[in-house]
Amino acid sequence: MIELLISACLTSGDDCRDFALQFDAREVSLMTCVLHGQAIIARWQDGHPDWQVARWSCSHPERREVAL
Repeated sequence: MIELLISACLTSGDDCRDFALQFDAREVSLMTCVLHGQAIIARWQDGHPDWQVARWSCSHPERREVAL
């Protein structure tokens, strides 16, 4: 699996969370995630107007240090 991890905060408060979008590694590589991540995040942002993206990253979810 390849994971696009989005860290976002509510626009109306201090509540911040991580959101994970996962993709099949047979179809999406880390490089593809990095190259197309901004477009994917823009679509995510359109569907989540109350959240403001603070940062994002692409990785293998099994390498994540903290569970969501």
